[in-house]
Amino acid sequence: MNGSEIHIRRLGRRPYASVLKAMQAFTDARGPEQVDELWLVEHEPVFTQGLNGSPDHLLNPGAIPVVQTDRGGQVTYHGPGQIVVYCLMDVKRAKIGVRNLVTALETSVIELLSELGIDGYAKADAPGVYVGDSKLASLGLRIRRGCSYHGVSLNVDMDLSPFELINPCGYPGLVMTQVTDLADDCAMQNVSDRLLRILAQRLGCKITRDTAGPP
Repeated sequence: MNGSEIHIRRLGRRPYASVLKAMQAFTDARGPEQVDELWLVEHEPVFTQGLNGSPDHLLNPGAIPVVQTDRGGQVTYHGPGQIVVYCLMDVKRAKIGVRNLVTALETSVIELLSELGIDGYAKADAPGVYVGDSKLASLGLRIRRGCSYHGVSLNVDMDLSPFELINPCGYPGLVMTQVTDLADDCAMQNVSDRLLRILAQRLGCKITRDTAGPP
């Protein structure tokens, strides 16, 4: 889309709240020449409730913490074995509309799944990526000061049972699935590397730095 460079930042496993604060701080502090970044992270178990989230969709969260966040959408679950890619981009500079960014995230996951022999698809009225009647990738974004943060989560090899404690993304009865139930060759490292490569290409960006650790 924009032919610019992008940096990869691998955060490892982190609590959700601290990464949310880091995304907000990064977005608020960035200048007009700041290079865009993709953050790769796994979260400790957490339910995150979007700006318009209804408490009715939190059926029985139990001991899993619930964090109010500032992305769009309803409630979802993050936990170990799920890849989360946060997209910190100056969308105004790149002249990328929100709908285009959503499409880039969805189509990147769909292309990755195709490489793994999985037939995934997107829905116009329900953001995310689906296989059959089940969902395996969720997304939500926030635009602030002309810049995006939050992004996409992909279930790879995780305990899916916490999704049964909520109405995922606000849809009662929605069944969640994951990559390891649908394909071979599903090591987290391999899947995450391929997703980052595909997403950077979809965004028209060249990966010029790939580092570990927080910003």
